Amino acid sequence: MDEQKIQHRKPLHVQPVERFTPTQIKSIHDASMKLLSETGIQCAGEKAAGVYHSAGCLVSESKVGKQKQWNIRFPEKLLKKALSTVPSEVILGARDPQNTLYLNANVPAVYFGTGSETNIYLRSKIEQFVSSDNSRNTLQYPVYEEEPGSISALRESARLIDHLEHADFFVRNINIQDPEINSTNKDVNVFFNALLNTGKHVQGGLTDPQALPTVISLAKIIAGEQPHLPMSFIVCPIRSPLFMVSDSSEKVILIAQEKIPMVISSSPQGGVTAPIQEEGIVMQINAEILAGIALAQFANPGTPVLYGSVPVRARLDTLQDCYGTAEFIHYAMGCAQMARYYGIPCYSSAGVGDTKRPGIQAMMEKVFSHKGAASAGAHYIHYAFGLLDGTNIFSPLQAVLDNATVALVKDILRVPNCEEQHFEAALQEIIKTAKGSGMFTRGVRKQFRRKVVSDTYEFVSKGEEDQVFVLAQAKLDACLTDDSNTLSDEIVKQVYKEIPGLLKI
Repeated sequence: MDEQKIQHRKPLHVQPVERFTPTQIKSIHDASMKLLSETGIQCAGEKAAGVYHSAGCLVSESKVGKQKQWNIRFPEKLLKKALSTVPSEVILGARDPQNTLYLNANVPAVYFGTGSETNIYLRSKIEQFVSSDNSRNTLQYPVYEEEPGSISALRESARLIDHLEHADFFVRNINIQDPEINSTNKDVNVFFNALLNTGKHVQGGLTDPQALPTVISLAKIIAGEQPHLPMSFIVCPIRSPLFMVSDSSEKVILIAQEKIPMVISSSPQGGVTAPIQEEGIVMQINAEILAGIALAQFANPGTPVLYGSVPVRARLDTLQDCYGTAEFIHYAMGCAQMARYYGIPCYSSAGVGDTKRPGIQAMMEKVFSHKGAASAGAHYIHYAFGLLDGTNIFSPLQAVLDNATVALVKDILRVPNCEEQHFEAALQEIIKTAKGSGMFTRGVRKQFRRKVVSDTYEFVSKGEEDQVFVLAQAKLDACLTDDSNTLSDEIVKQVYKEIPGLLKI
């Protein structure tokens, strides 16, 4: 496809940093192939086992207790054939066509968005605190209130992401826990309320495979005459190490049959469900992702997929997920290289804070992982806005702060915009200014137009007091107040008329 003819959001183009050498990448590939061809994966899904068998994989049945399982081994030639049918280009549509995303495995261009279905929504407001020693000493600082995830919180977070300039897509980030929500109506309510409140691409998991036709019908109504649906799916069919889950593998098959874009993800925990050293966890997650991608291609060759790498390291004291470590960044960078090796667009993760509240720790953890994952050329970075306490809390205030952080990362990583005429122009500017003993301020405006001069940090404090939280909260409040970018009343009425299971707004 011709990128020039596709209307899409502008990504961050980078010159990818490669953590592994080509020889090391080949060694990881060879190890993954050996795992899949000799050890194989255990599969609990009969439908998936049938698809693998029909494609030519080596399938043997066994029992674990009363449950049937199948060992799936992949001849390398068969696996390579499956990978050859994976599209290197994926288009993710949006309600607003200008927010369409174009991913090309051969072009390291990065998008940032939300992610993780958190259980806690962290509201914030600014209060003034007075020193007990001197009443003239005051401080404005946020206070927080936790609430369980709800449809209302999901709508607010989608509306916020719609307003944040550096958020490119919306991955459902709130686990809606309203009393009226159950497994049969959750999916349609998640996608509808997200699409209602953002014109950007919406992505999410599928709780109930039987809900797929309804969700697709919803997306088609909202897309109208647009060629691409405004939503896609995430499926994690593998439970590490090397075990394919029954219901998730069925979702891969059903979505592939519809040829809708999906992320095939795996999320091993280094030190618990995968080796902690980067070469070990990358070879394992690579094998797990390739097994899932092969299932999608065997079910329907040419299905658009993203290589979904979500590895994390374990804390060595509690064995819980730990994101604020160097290894978390190393794993993501290595996986981005593997995806590029196979020519598949990469879905990665960055920007998670281990602390439970916004602050210095969260900002430090986030800025380094944003920069690391993006510098590796991962195409589609989720987790990038608002996550705290690992992936347990979504903070709208933190999302606003993360928006400013991503802006800085984009400035740091932008590729040089230096064409031949720019060198000559710079040379003449130096000569002219030096002869006149003047300053270079006359040329700054021209460089702004070339977009080679970055802005200052968005929340710079003007006085002595740190005003970052105050300014960020003011922006948050303004974003949430503006609900103008919603679906038209006509489309909403049509949706409610044709789509079952929706709760009234």
